[in-house]
Amino acid sequence: MSAVQRRWVVKTGLGAGAMLGLGFGVALAAPPAAGRAVVLGQSVPLTGAASEIGLAFAAGAKLYVDAYNSRPDIARRLELRQLDDGYDAARAEANARKLLAEGADLLFGFVGTASSSAGAAVAKQQGAVLLAPFAAADSLRDGSHPEVFHVRPSMADEAFKMVQHCATIGQNRIAVMAEDDAMGRAGLAAVQRAVAELKLPPLVGTAFVPSNSAKVDGAVLQLNALQPQAIIQVSLFNTTANFIRKMRQAGYAGAFMNFSVVGIAPLFTALGKEIGGVVVSQVVPSPRNSARPIVREYLAAIENSDQTPTYESLEGFIAAKVAGEAVRRGGAGFSRVGLPHILTAMNGYDVGGMRLQPQAGVRESAWAIELVSVTADGRLVR
Repeated sequence: MSAVQRRWVVKTGLGAGAMLGLGFGVALAAPPAAGRAVVLGQSVPLTGAASEIGLAFAAGAKLYVDAYNSRPDIARRLELRQLDDGYDAARAEANARKLLAEGADLLFGFVGTASSSAGAAVAKQQGAVLLAPFAAADSLRDGSHPEVFHVRPSMADEAFKMVQHCATIGQNRIAVMAEDDAMGRAGLAAVQRAVAELKLPPLVGTAFVPSNSAKVDGAVLQLNALQPQAIIQVSLFNTTANFIRKMRQAGYAGAFMNFSVVGIAPLFTALGKEIGGVVVSQVVPSPRNSARPIVREYLAAIENSDQTPTYESLEGFIAAKVAGEAVRRGGAGFSRVGLPHILTAMNGYDVGGMRLQPQAGVRESAWAIELVSVTADGRLVR
């Protein structure tokens, strides 16, 4: 168990069995009784390849739920049930079914492209909502998925921002390194669309590597020979760190750009000073930028916890705030059936210095995506 995982268990008071999810025995699909808490059912990687990101996102969501439940003006409390899926889509699907069978009023905050797709399929089958998936494929954003309501921008939005930045500074020779999984393929497709939209030359090369792996030598050999000006990576932090380190050892001096799912904090832990110059897309404000009301609210909540401010934790906090606002608007009569209408009516909701568009079919989120460069000592430069 990692240090982050140990802090999570201590903070929540969960033993291993509880962390992996025990039965709750609440009836299926019945409208919440008066006064009963509204249950958010979350499948999240508390262990496994993406645990550093999953733990932070889950902890941020719990931080908001605890703050929400302390308010005197709410008609219904929130209950956040979090099950570990180890970043495995099959386990995420099983968790989704379990959570709904045991009384969850909505599915919330699934982490990972394949896991989010699995959760969405269960939600559609059972007439439920999946709110705020983290790193969902853009295919979940069209009108055929009215059961999915998004809080973060799309992979297409992030890809467009990165490719546009490359074009602005004259970098037209772009390559992609991607993990050979649902996230990697979705990210590659997003980059290819952005290149086409901006009328840039086709990608000079693409290399797939095993997920969460040190087996990057083939990709290093392939892409270093092409000498692209910039390499966009669609991978978790371990793979990303291994690839950057070996590319630099091979003499590559070009730019490395990353989707937000890489996680700046775990990437810095993995790379140390070698992170200098790496660029990461971010879809929420800096977790230390107290000029934003949502960040001030987050930092005030974090003061009474053992958490450290991170982008992933702040995103979990924001996602849970959207859920809390939907429940608040539903009042004492909140029901699972009425939730989609509430969320649809929340287009333009100001979460605290930025307005959101949560409904399906909307590609672009209302706040700006930032590209940040990380210095060797871990500072962020915008």
